[in-house]
Amino acid sequence: MNWGDSISTAQAEDHIFGLILFNDLSARDIQQWEYVPLGPFLAKNFASVISPWVVTLEALEPFRVAGEVQDPQVLPYLSFEGKKNYDIQLEVSITPQGGKEQTICHSNFKFMYWNMCQQLAHHTVNGCNMNIGDILASGTISGPTEDSYGSMLELGWKGTKPIPMNDGSTRLFLQDGDTNTLRGFATKDGVRVGFGESVTKILPAK
Repeated sequence: MNWGDSISTAQAEDHIFGLILFNDLSARDIQQWEYVPLGPFLAKNFASVISPWVVTLEALEPFRVAGEVQDPQVLPYLSFEGKKNYDIQLEVSITPQGGKEQTICHSNFKFMYWNMCQQLAHHTVNGCNMNIGDILASGTISGPTEDSYGSMLELGWKGTKPIPMNDGSTRLFLQDGDTNTLRGFATKDGVRVGFGESVTKILPAK
């Protein structure tokens, strides 16, 4: 598309090839300083990791579900028809260096309040262009229960609820040497579609 063009929610799926797992790590201390008044920038520009497989929309067709009712009613350019969410199970784990893996989160892509068609329509409504191969991330995917919160800040409740590891240690945030693994898959009627793993090991700063 060209500068100045926009993509409607009805056209959005014609511009989306498929989905991947995307893990954008944040530097906690930098983000805490930066998000007011600047917004996250340096806190998020150093470590984004994706899964190895691109799963096409055609492969995910059996897993379409309706999202929650959006109230108040959205602006006209964000309105849409049909089921635009997907039942994709998500799991996040931490493996301490030399330790055993500990699952810390189970969530689901169906919990997204703004579906990807709305997000693409919003991104382009002011004429911002998209190019073939561009990647857009959905944002944190948090569910309704404490074990489905999608970030360490939420899981640890702003540093007040330590998360137990299998080796007896706890985590409020990721530490040097930790390996963070994000997994995702969709399953229905004996059919399973997987995304592989997004794996990140936290190394000390230089």
